[in-house]
Amino acid sequence: MAAKLALAEVPLKRFLDEALIPYEADEVTRLILDRHDAAAFAPISHLSVGDLRDWLLLERTDSARLAAVAPGLTPEMVAAVSKLMRNQDLILVAKKCQVVTRFRNTLGLPGHLAVRLQPNHPTDDVRGIAASLLDGLLYGAGDACVGINPASDSLPTLMRLWEMLDEVRQHFDIPMQSCVLTHVTTQIQAIEAGAPVDLVFQSIAGSEAANAGFGVSLAILREAHEAALSLGRGTLGDHCMYFETGQGSALSAGGHHGVDQQTCEARAYAVAREFRPLLVNSVVGFIGPEYLYDGKQIVRAGLEDHFCAKLLGLPMGCDVCYTNHAEADQDDMDNLLTLLGAAGINFIMGIPGADDIMLNYQSTSFHDALYLRKVLGLKRAPEFDAWLARMAITEPGGRLREIGRGHHLLKQLPQISGAA
Repeated sequence: MAAKLALAEVPLKRFLDEALIPYEADEVTRLILDRHDAAAFAPISHLSVGDLRDWLLLERTDSARLAAVAPGLTPEMVAAVSKLMRNQDLILVAKKCQVVTRFRNTLGLPGHLAVRLQPNHPTDDVRGIAASLLDGLLYGAGDACVGINPASDSLPTLMRLWEMLDEVRQHFDIPMQSCVLTHVTTQIQAIEAGAPVDLVFQSIAGSEAANAGFGVSLAILREAHEAALSLGRGTLGDHCMYFETGQGSALSAGGHHGVDQQTCEARAYAVAREFRPLLVNSVVGFIGPEYLYDGKQIVRAGLEDHFCAKLLGLPMGCDVCYTNHAEADQDDMDNLLTLLGAAGINFIMGIPGADDIMLNYQSTSFHDALYLRKVLGLKRAPEFDAWLARMAITEPGGRLREIGRGHHLLKQLPQISGAA
């Protein structure tokens, strides 16, 4: 409590005057300070961290005001104020932040929840991936994206995955986007080789040293962003980047500079913000109990991550997950999933049975998304919802239909994907 009282008295301007990680030594710090919007910051520049908390919770501080000040907030400011907030405060303020992005559909609208369909396979077998893809589509998942974490980094193998996903999308005219989550430099090579890349993905962290541990820099990310933009594959918008983050990565890479893991995580959002992403999510419990020990800590971190990212203007989702050696179980994931749904999370993961057979961790299933939609009255991306209705997968109102053996998708997707 003494630390909170001391933190509450810190003026917001101090975060601009005293960098936690030196400006000269870190390109993320330079990005944060060089991109800071003084005009957006002006209305709150006189506040302390505690005053900012009070201002955020005011009834009159609505979505428009939060969007207006977002370019004036730094990651250190939002991380600091999150440390003064109860869980309900984090939920209430995040709910007021609306961040809408577009590629082939519209994500982040109020009252909507999207799902990344994650059809991973331990050997990148096209038949196994296609089976999970079919399963997810019939459960109404995939509006955020279809995103494969490949087991291989072989370019020919990866090219087959991109081509299969694009062939399925085009054949069934699905308003969705796909992504193969290999290293960003491999994706640049794939674009140069003519791969049908929709979204470019990369894991990122909150310091130059930590990003170097991922084999990336701001220059590499800019090159990738420009390459993705050059393809012009979006039909509704040009948000074409996808980033994943997670508390603890900077410490693992020895790139934390003595800064706590939650503040380092918020700094990663400044990196993401630079590239106008379609999707960003924290993989909240994936790094294990060495950083987030149990279910309570995972729940708190998930709410912190969502709050900080939304305040900074990011289209934030969450991989609600845990590793098998953590003191957590599926009930903890149910709790976090429900809390994030109430907080207005943009998207979650959809994995067959919630058990990723390639990455070996526990996340959320297609059924979990159906639960959250039902309990909180959340809709899918409107363009994707209309497609599901056209394909007779859903009834009016979005409820799933009973699917018979003769359904168009069941009969044709295995042939189109090469899985038959």
